[in-house]
Amino acid sequence: MVELLNELATQEGTWGSALEGVKLMRVGQTVPRIPVMYEPCIVIVAQGLKRGYLGDQRFVYDGRHYLTLTVPLPFECETEVAEDGPFLAMAIRIELSVLGDLLLKMHPQGKPTLAAVTESSVTATAMDEALSNAGVRLLECLRSPVDAGVLGPHIVREMVYRVLQGRRGGALQSLLEMDGTRMQMHRILHRMHSEYARRLDVTTLAMEAGMSPSALHHHFKALTATSPLQYLKTVRLHKARMLMAQESLAASVAADRVGYESASQFSREFKRMFGFSPVDEAQRLRTLFGVSGAEPVRIS
Repeated sequence: MVELLNELATQEGTWGSALEGVKLMRVGQTVPRIPVMYEPCIVIVAQGLKRGYLGDQRFVYDGRHYLTLTVPLPFECETEVAEDGPFLAMAIRIELSVLGDLLLKMHPQGKPTLAAVTESSVTATAMDEALSNAGVRLLECLRSPVDAGVLGPHIVREMVYRVLQGRRGGALQSLLEMDGTRMQMHRILHRMHSEYARRLDVTTLAMEAGMSPSALHHHFKALTATSPLQYLKTVRLHKARMLMAQESLAASVAADRVGYESASQFSREFKRMFGFSPVDEAQRLRTLFGVSGAEPVRIS
């Protein structure tokens, strides 16, 4: 897996592959604890490790443990490279349609028994040989666009199946077993990610979800370990960070793009989250990933 990722992931950061929904990661130097945001995915590490922090939870994903993330979550993460090379990993997007079809075939007589379901939205689970072997075959097929298009979706499907069959597979199963409240929280999360530049307030979101603001706050925090407004702020700041690093936008332009009315408020909150001013953080990322101002940056 290390050999294949060294061949495929030649640039620093997180990049798309020959197969939609599969991303490759490469980090050449240790990165201290910083805020990150992942989409729902399965992350398999070949070399190096990451430590994630969400509230009072701490999880490690490395060559022996894969990460499962069932909702788009902001958390803090530090990356360590290996003694003999960079951090190397791949991320596979979780598709509900694939999950649903697999569970239907796994349990044709009816709903599965979710005895092992965990309510945690993020878990680190011990890697098994079957999942590791499928990961190698997926990377092998990514060498060829034709192989990726023909074989890739079937291998991804197999890998999701292996995770479902694993010790913490209930985390994925629970995505299809959501009650009304949890479904509403996922709809709100989706709206925040697609409409982050619009004015969104807790009162309006709660009214649309058919619950009180206090109930919304309680259920939202149980799922994401943060409040709705803090989550929205985090989404906006991460989007702005990417815009400045990838498109070389000025801080004021990025702030306006993500929904901030005050550039000074944006700068204060940005520095509070990332530890650097917007301009300094954009330059830091370019230096970290070794690119010029005209080249794109992919942030892992």
